[in-house]
Amino acid sequence: MNDNLPSELSFSLIEEKVGEIWRRVLDVPEDLADATFFDLEGESISAVRLVSRIEEELGIAIEVGDIFEEDPNLESLILRVAAAAKISSAA
Repeated sequence: MNDNLPSELSFSLIEEKVGEIWRRVLDVPEDLADATFFDLEGESISAVRLVSRIEEELGIAIEVGDIFEEDPNLESLILRVAAAAKISSAA
């Protein structure tokens, strides 16, 4: 287990961290903030990097297949990660 994991997850922390990971992995230009994974030319290695960094930094596991099936934008990926962590955006 990674000792650097946050001790308490919140929706705002998930939103912040997933946003950082998304922008870093996909090198998102500011004018494409609402673009989907495939709009940003995401590939299998990008999906693996997203999933592994989310698990490393937040301790939340999602499936690489979810990225390909759902073609998420950042907002929907945040909601997917929050759901996997059983954290509501209303929290």
